Amino acid sequence: MKVAVLGAGAIGAYVGAALHRAGVEVFLIARGPHLEAIRGSGVRVLSPRGDFTAHPHATDDPREVGPVDHVFLGLKANSYASAGPMIEPLLHEATSIIAAQNGIPWWYFHGLKGPYQGYRIESVDPGGAVTAALPLDRAIGCVVYAATEIEEPGVIRHLEGTRFSIGEPTGTLSGRCADFSNAAVAGGLKCPVESDLRRDIWIKLMGNIAFNPISALARATMAGICRHDGARELVRAMMRETVEVAGNVGCDPGISIERRLRGAEKAGEHRTSTLQDLEKGKPMELDVLLAAVVELADLTGAEVPTLRAIHAVSDLLNENLVRTG
Repeated sequence: MKVAVLGAGAIGAYVGAALHRAGVEVFLIARGPHLEAIRGSGVRVLSPRGDFTAHPHATDDPREVGPVDHVFLGLKANSYASAGPMIEPLLHEATSIIAAQNGIPWWYFHGLKGPYQGYRIESVDPGGAVTAALPLDRAIGCVVYAATEIEEPGVIRHLEGTRFSIGEPTGTLSGRCADFSNAAVAGGLKCPVESDLRRDIWIKLMGNIAFNPISALARATMAGICRHDGARELVRAMMRETVEVAGNVGCDPGISIERRLRGAEKAGEHRTSTLQDLEKGKPMELDVLLAAVVELADLTGAEVPTLRAIHAVSDLLNENLVRTG
């Protein structure tokens, strides 16, 4: 098996190192000091499950890699539309694109039977630009339940979780999913192949849609948000509205709000990826979290006043960040 990791940051480099440990031919596509450190000393993973170092190929030019069996996307979703030139050299006729992203994916209604089959979510796939870069028939969904950080260039701190749930948009249990799953498991990850990955998407989104923007607006950790009575109630309200939208598009997350809250609280003093992006002056990944769910609320007639309010202020913050960045 040949796998290219496009966007070998904290999650991408961790997955790539695990696959390399399983004997997969892995190519990490990164840049800057992180790339130079990987080229020189490999990827060093510091983990409560045991430290290890992997030495996969590393480059900043996909043309040096050529066609692979799987492209694992570690990019932020707001970079997908411009990823076409980086993706194209990695593709052969059967290459899959495994997109490890938060929020609602561009492929959400692809192959989903019902009244919204084939609907393109404009806030996620503006003008079809993401679909043009990442063809729907190549897409494999991936929901990440692992927390990692780049401690320094070439060094990944694995904080918790090893689960990367994957699945076909059509719900089929495909051979390409099974092959990738087997390799990931051999490398020490959990990688179940789900027949209904959309349920996982909404379960994770229940937390992301609330904690990520609130953490950025309040500069607060997940535990800090949970300790504050008013913020905790705000999270509950956002989760309730999110579950309503999920139901309107035919998905029941099947988890109570209180249980989801407790799960998030266990993350402790964790700074969400959105807060980390804000602190680094990078654009925040909000469209796939908030804007997409507000769009689906409009599509299905759901009332989501809390989501709209938080979306408005966080979007304003993001606009100011982009303008001054």
